[in-house]
Amino acid sequence: MPARIYYDQDADLSLLQDKTIAILGFGSQGHAQALNLRESGCQVIVSELAGTPNYQLAQENGFDPLPTEEAVQKGDLIQILLPDEIQGDVFRCRIVDHLQPGNILMCSHGFNVHFGQVEPPPEVDALLVAPKGPGHLVRSEFVKGGGVPCLIAVSEGAAETTRALGLAYAKGIGGTRGGVIETTFAEETETDLFGEQVVLCGGVSQLVKAAFETLVEAGYQPEMAYFECLHELKLIVDLFYQGGLNYMRYSVSNTAEYGDYTRGPRIVNDQTREEMKKILAEIRSGQFAKEWILENKAGAPAFKAARRQDRQLEIEEVGRRLRRLMTWIDAKEV
Repeated sequence: MPARIYYDQDADLSLLQDKTIAILGFGSQGHAQALNLRESGCQVIVSELAGTPNYQLAQENGFDPLPTEEAVQKGDLIQILLPDEIQGDVFRCRIVDHLQPGNILMCSHGFNVHFGQVEPPPEVDALLVAPKGPGHLVRSEFVKGGGVPCLIAVSEGAAETTRALGLAYAKGIGGTRGGVIETTFAEETETDLFGEQVVLCGGVSQLVKAAFETLVEAGYQPEMAYFECLHELKLIVDLFYQGGLNYMRYSVSNTAEYGDYTRGPRIVNDQTREEMKKILAEIRSGQFAKEWILENKAGAPAFKAARRQDRQLEIEEVGRRLRRLMTWIDAKEV
């Protein structure tokens, strides 16, 4: 059955007129959502840790950041936009005791609600409004008059007014301009994790690294390998974005299209699909969530080691050198 999609005409921004929206965290999503909501006429307050860069950024954007507890006490809709790995602890220590009946507890990723790290008390509905894009895009598209599509979900037994307020919130950040798809906390969380791990982050990065290393080990110049296996990927993804698989195949050469049909299935084969199913099973069972939560409880040693190791890869060193020569690219360094 086709998904239910809401647009501007389905959302009433005036429902937020007498509501205070507390944005907890002024990071990527926090700054974008807070600014968009304020410019949509909503009453927005922000919480951030004093002395941090995001605290200063909030001040520079005209907010007076509050401690978490105070922001929760003053808010009607409390939107938690903190990193997944700390939300559970912050919720238990600084949020839950300050919630009041009738409050709406919000998030833009259902991880902690779905896996039981954030459990709203009775008479507090949970609401998910999740832009399908990073914060800088949520902000830039809004400024241009557009909007990033969003997902919306409410907790079991939530009042119908909660969904209506969620649609108003989505309109306030520009989401109803692009379309808001109705989903559930489980579906949003599980598909999001699967997409990140199998395609968008895990799958793509491993494919790029393996292809680069294969060419370099075979004696080809690292610069050539970088262009063919990483740099040109953006051109192909842009074609996907504009018109799907068929538009990409229409746009490339017949040679490339034939290679796609005949060699692609040898890379992503039945063994790969079986591994995808295993990863999905780990996500759905909560195994991945438990692993990630315990990793952070231990200080994230494996995570930090993997981050350090991959920053020193040859493909990264070659890329940094080449990007400095590409004056047309707004090159970024971490």
